[in-house]
Amino acid sequence: MRQRWSQLLFAHWPVAPDVLRPYLPPRLELDLYDGQAWLGVVPFTMSGIRPLGLPAVPGLSNMHELNVRTYARLNGIPGVWFLSLDATLALGVWAARTLFHLPYLHARMSLDRTGNTLRAHAERTHRGAASARFAAVWTPGAPLPPAAPGSLAHFLTERYYLYTAGPDLARAIRSDTLWRGKVYHQPWALREATLSIWESTLVESHGLPTPTGPPVLYAADSLEVRIQEFCRV
Repeated sequence: MRQRWSQLLFAHWPVAPDVLRPYLPPRLELDLYDGQAWLGVVPFTMSGIRPLGLPAVPGLSNMHELNVRTYARLNGIPGVWFLSLDATLALGVWAARTLFHLPYLHARMSLDRTGNTLRAHAERTHRGAASARFAAVWTPGAPLPPAAPGSLAHFLTERYYLYTAGPDLARAIRSDTLWRGKVYHQPWALREATLSIWESTLVESHGLPTPTGPPVLYAADSLEVRIQEFCRV
């Protein structure tokens, strides 16, 4: 698949590893930075979604996404582990759950820019899933230097593998079956970000405690992405 990611915000909080460990399947190891696990919430817009070699189809190639994530390793390979991915395109949710085994959920969401200010609103609508709401307003700021390997920014953003164990998180965390997908893109062009509104029950919808303290924030410029087929590992 090819797609373009834009209007993206990384918001992360440090979390004690024993809090997040129950949300990963047995085979996955939590990936830690200085002994801390990290929990992220990431809103963005996905556009130009299309299979390799085919054009995008109008009305079926754009959607907003809002994911809750942490970080994991398998056999030394670091990647992203998603607790949920709320999205607006029904066909995209079906395809991601069916073909990529990812825990996508139906949602209503808007993500708009006015000048240099971005506003996101979302409400989960997936039947049988815990309800969740989200609202945020942020302003991207000055460009940051490229994230250096070993830095926190690099740990949180430069992730080129995705892990999943199925579209139902409750079953996935008990499963020995894992898939790993590879993501190809240029390194993120990160920016400072200023947050003026943050109202969210996304984390709490998974039974996790509300994150405390201000998040570590990075806005990001748009980039082109290619996603490889997921393979069992």
